[in-house]
Amino acid sequence: MLAEPSANYTVADQERMTRANNYFAWQGRLITGELGRRVVEVGAGIGNFTRLLLDREAVFALDIEPACVDRLRNRFAGHPNLQVMAGDAASVVLRDLSRFKPDSCVCINVLEHIQDDQAALENMRSALVPGGIIVLLVPAFPALYGPIDRNLGHCRRYTRQTLTDTARAAGLAVRKMHYVNVAGFFGWWINARILRLEAQSAAQIGLFDRYIVPPMSRIESVWRPPFGQSLFAVLQNS
Repeated sequence: MLAEPSANYTVADQERMTRANNYFAWQGRLITGELGRRVVEVGAGIGNFTRLLLDREAVFALDIEPACVDRLRNRFAGHPNLQVMAGDAASVVLRDLSRFKPDSCVCINVLEHIQDDQAALENMRSALVPGGIIVLLVPAFPALYGPIDRNLGHCRRYTRQTLTDTARAAGLAVRKMHYVNVAGFFGWWINARILRLEAQSAAQIGLFDRYIVPPMSRIESVWRPPFGQSLFAVLQNS
């Protein structure tokens, strides 16, 4: 039930999430191996994931919020391989990145905020070289949708079928797709359906990160659960 760091989190919210070290390490193990050497990050926030990409040849980090853009630039000053830009999945800035020939794009808990998610994926695809990769992490299962989702500005939660249909309509091939965070599924359902919480507490996030994420991430490294709080996908520019 760890919070899904997203575009609607304030800078202060994202600063609190920096303490979720186990969760971000898990994200890193899940995602970074799928990415190439020239990476676009859409919805970078304050850089909680960006910091895991700084060993790449080039990183292009986009966020629509001016406060996040400023925080990114200050946080990672001195990294010449990182370019920080104001923009989102619908902006011309993203399409114009094609001149730098990025080979991959990562978008973590952002696509669910965008009304026209197909157009957003098409825009990401247009920035990449042929055969380029888009890695997504999105919230899963409409049945889990609750007050926290509404407050975060989520337009939807996904299933394998809905994300597959959207990806194919955008001209992308599905290379890999599976659910992650099986324990979070139950925690999010309790928050949404029983407790009707408007937000998660820092204590809830901390307990989950410390006691649940380490064993669960090890288990899910060898076993793909049939459901989970989130859906992980690797798509290819076909």
